[in-house]
Amino acid sequence: MIKKIRSSLFAKVFLITILCLFSMSLVVFAVLAWVTPRTYSNELNEALDRQVKRFVAELEQTEKSDSGALFDQFAQTSNIISIELYEDSGGRISLPTMQGNGANESGNTTTVVADEEKSRPIRSSSFYFSFWGQDNRFMLLVYGESAQVDELKEVFLRMIPFIVGITILIACVLSWVCSRLITRPVVRISGISRKMSDFHLEWHIAEDRSDELGVLEKSLNTLSANLSTALSELQSANAKLEKDIELEKNLEQARLDFFAAVSHELKTPITVLKGQLEGMLLGVGAYVDHEKYLNRSLEVANSLETMVQEILTITRLENNGIPMKKDEFDAASVIKEYLASAEDILMHKGLQVELYLPLTAMCNGSRSFITKVFSNLIGNAIAYAPDQATISIAAIAMQGGWRFEVANTGEGIPENAIPQIFDAFYRIDQSRNRKTGGSGLGLYIVQRILKMHDSVCTVENTSVGVRFSFILHINNK
Repeated sequence: MIKKIRSSLFAKVFLITILCLFSMSLVVFAVLAWVTPRTYSNELNEALDRQVKRFVAELEQTEKSDSGALFDQFAQTSNIISIELYEDSGGRISLPTMQGNGANESGNTTTVVADEEKSRPIRSSSFYFSFWGQDNRFMLLVYGESAQVDELKEVFLRMIPFIVGITILIACVLSWVCSRLITRPVVRISGISRKMSDFHLEWHIAEDRSDELGVLEKSLNTLSANLSTALSELQSANAKLEKDIELEKNLEQARLDFFAAVSHELKTPITVLKGQLEGMLLGVGAYVDHEKYLNRSLEVANSLETMVQEILTITRLENNGIPMKKDEFDAASVIKEYLASAEDILMHKGLQVELYLPLTAMCNGSRSFITKVFSNLIGNAIAYAPDQATISIAAIAMQGGWRFEVANTGEGIPENAIPQIFDAFYRIDQSRNRKTGGSGLGLYIVQRILKMHDSVCTVENTSVGVRFSFILHINNK
């Protein structure tokens, strides 16, 4: 029970409030019970004095011999207990009543002394006067009834149980209402703070108060909104960071895979070249024919040189710290310049070239990188096209740029190989690749360059061969 009270603000405020109200009520009742009889007794004294003054005024207008009737009438008043008359010298004398000399033994001539078990009677002030026609002065002292004061005290004593019960009931009701009004917003704010500690911020406190608690509610609403915004931004930043970390991991893994593939790809021609050179140096078997194997070694060396150049190109593409210079250039002239440089191999294989180019095809980008794209695509089309095949190159105008297509007639690409054809060192046919001298990096380089230009290269089989296509923008700043 004590533990629950300590852990409940409502219980604490309720108990403290009921204790304060009950104590205050008892104090007020005790003060009233003490002050009221005294005040009432003083009021009775003042009333008795006023009554005695009127009586003295009447005595001063009456001769002593005629005052007996007045004394008897005054003594018969309900609140008068006793009347005492003294000479100016201080000696007590009998009252001049109508009963004559027997007055000394009457109850009215006897001094009243209060019983110890009863309250003392009310005593008036001492009044001095002279009867009409006499010079002698007398002192009058009157004792009044105090039973009303005693009854008032008894009433207060009888009211104690009732007053205590009513006080407890009213204190409980007022304490509950007061505790409810005080603790309800505090308990509500406490519940909100627990939600905030668990990062549950989907709530709003009605700001219907203008006091300090209202200021606290408004501050909590503002804090919740700020925390919700900050948490959302933090979650977004965290999600972006996780995405960046995952991307970095993928890039790192891609680099590792790439260099592992590079090591493997370089190992084979180096091993072949080393074997041929050693065979020629030792004069083993067919390697005695130096001219034949020197030519083969040169081909291997040229293949290594091509691969190294392409690896260097990839390194440049992956180095984000080097900015790519973009300018405006004519893609049609780039295509024509490459075809002019490949004229010998075109004639050697008897290939027919069909051009569907405008006079100019102005684009924005890196001329050197786009030249590499066209040389790789057109070079692949020439290398993998059979003799007497047709090479088709087209530039199609479209909104905001040009669509370029490079196609050749001949054997198509297996459908299961198309998703991997732009991967580094991927080859559809290893023996065919050795024949053409390809490194397996050409299309990978093409895709990387086009992504830097916000484009992508696609490949599809046609009814007569294979077609590569991509888009270059006019305003690709």
